Amino acid sequence: YVVTARAKGFSEKQVLYKHVFRNAMLLIVVGLPQALTAMLFGGSLLIEVIFSLDGLGRLSYEAAVARDYPVVFGTLFIFTLVGLVIKLLGDLCYRVLDPRLDFSARSH
Repeated sequence: YVVTARAKGFSEKQVLYKHVFRNAMLLIVVGLPQALTAMLFGGSLLIEVIFSLDGLGRLSYEAAVARDYPVVFGTLFIFTLVGLVIKLLGDLCYRVLDPRLDFSARSH
């Protein structure tokens, strides 16, 4: 993309922002929600134990140890809902950064 844009006579600023930045940001937007979700869920129990906080991670762990299944399913539901919202926001950002994508054209 960069070589073609330079060959067409675009300035370095146009090449950087329209071609390099857009394609580089797509990789970050795809990977960031997954990394954020993993840090949020995996780190919540660790942080709550270290700093003696009462939170959802510790509640989920203690409910699993005590075999309190309604609480386990409730915390699992909340974690899943937050993860899905984070992934949805990532997909929406992906669509904003690259308007060429058209998810409605898929025929699955």
